[in-house]
Amino acid sequence: MTMFEAILLTIITASTPLLIAAIGQLVVERSGVLNLGMEGMMIMGAACGFAAAILSGNSYIGVLAAIAAGMGMSMIFAVLTLGLAANQVASGLALSIFGLGLSGVIGAPFVGARRDTMARLDLPVLSDLPVIGKALFGQDPFVYASFALVIGVWWFLTRTKPGLILRACGESHASAHALGYPVLKIRLFAILFGGACAGLAGAYLSLVYTPFWSPGMTAGRGWIALAIVVFASWLPWRAMAGAYLFGGITILQLHAQGAGVKIPSQAMAALPYLVTIIALVIIMSRRGGQQSAPASLGVPFVPDR
Repeated sequence: MTMFEAILLTIITASTPLLIAAIGQLVVERSGVLNLGMEGMMIMGAACGFAAAILSGNSYIGVLAAIAAGMGMSMIFAVLTLGLAANQVASGLALSIFGLGLSGVIGAPFVGARRDTMARLDLPVLSDLPVIGKALFGQDPFVYASFALVIGVWWFLTRTKPGLILRACGESHASAHALGYPVLKIRLFAILFGGACAGLAGAYLSLVYTPFWSPGMTAGRGWIALAIVVFASWLPWRAMAGAYLFGGITILQLHAQGAGVKIPSQAMAALPYLVTIIALVIIMSRRGGQQSAPASLGVPFVPDR
C-alpha cells in the first residue's frame, strides 16, 4: 500500500463518525430544534456499544445497543424541550455533561478490554484496483452506511412531502401548526433520528476506529459535527464535504507530526478545532450566511391550548 492510499484510508475512517453525526444533527436542525447534546449522545453510544459487544460477543448487537443509547439520550432531550418547552441550548449542554459522566460509569468495567474490529468488505477484483480499490471497495459497513445516509437524507428533504413538512416546521412552526401538521410529533421523530445517528457514530469509534473503550474518546467530535452542519449551510452534500475536510485535517496533522514538521505538537493537535472556528467565522460573516439557517431554529413551540 502506497503512502497516498494509507492517508486516503485513514481520512475516510476519521471522517465517517463526523459525517454520520452531522447528518443526524442536520435533520434535527432542519425541523427547528437545536440539540447541543451531540457529544453526550456520541459518548454514550460508544460506551454502550462497546459494552454490549463485549458481553454478547457480537459487534452488531453492540451497534444496536449504541443506537438505542443515542435514542434514549435524545428522548430525554425531547421530553425537556418538547414536552416541557425548556431552553434548548441549556438542555443540550446539560445532556452533553450528563452523557460524559454516565458513559464513564458504564464503561468503567471495560477499560483495557479489546475487541476485534468489524470485518471489512473485500471484493476480489474491485478492492485490488490501485489507489482507489481499498478506499472505495474495502471499507467497513459504517462507511457505506454514511454514504447511504447522505443520499437518503438529501432525497427525503428535497424529494418527498414528509421532508417538505419537516422543513416547514423548521422555517415556521406556527404556520405548519396552522395547516394542521403535528409539529411536536415531527420534531420528536427528527430528534430520535439524530440520536440514532449520534449513537451509531459513537459505536464506530469504539468498535472500528479504535476498538477499545476509553473515557472521553469522542474528544470533541460531537462539537465538530455541530459545526459541520453550520459550515454546510444545512445541506447534506456540503455536510459530507465538511466532514471529509475536517477529517482530512485531523489525519494530515498527525502525518505532519510523524514527518517531524517543526511545529509544536500541541499546536498541530489543536489545528482541526482551530480550522473549525475559522470556518464558522467565515461562514457566519459571509453576506447572507445567517439567512440559511431555519428561521425557527432553537425557538420552543407551545401549541395553542
